[in-house]
Amino acid sequence: MCRVPMIERTVILYIAMSLDGYIARVDNTIDWLSVVEQQGEDYGYSDFVGSVDTVIMGRKTYEKVLTFGGEFPHKGRMCYVLSRTQSGTNEHVTFFNGAAADLVRKLKQKGGANIFVDGGADVVNSLMTVNLIDKFVLSVIPVFLGSGIPLFQSGRPEQLLKLTNSFTFPSGLVQLWYEKKA
Repeated sequence: MCRVPMIERTVILYIAMSLDGYIARVDNTIDWLSVVEQQGEDYGYSDFVGSVDTVIMGRKTYEKVLTFGGEFPHKGRMCYVLSRTQSGTNEHVTFFNGAAADLVRKLKQKGGANIFVDGGADVVNSLMTVNLIDKFVLSVIPVFLGSGIPLFQSGRPEQLLKLTNSFTFPSGLVQLWYEKKA
């Protein structure tokens, strides 16, 4: 019997940040993202989410997503919310009370498509600390916030990346695609 090798799932951070590296204001607002909104332009997001079947996010990110109204954006995908206070499941998500790294390692052992890390900063940094994010898609919004919630926190190890693609858009958004070097 011929065994088909299992292809390891790729963990991808796909996130927007200000030019000075913040993902939200101090009060968690993200209305500044609207400076690049253009009718019919999703900056490749639809194609990207079509390549994932699992989403991981922190509780604060999940609560922010719920304020957007409309249908839950990750419907039809396995969605894990990292939380110290909530547990169980609801119609859209499974709450996970352990370490993000433990969840990612468990998911990478199962078959499936890519894994989308949707934020927030604590989740990103906990995964970066143990080198578990394989690719980074950073959409840089042309605004300096001056303060807020930084995407990248200090205290993680140095990591070399390889630029695999970059896109510029008329709105001023620049999208950078990196993968970790082997």
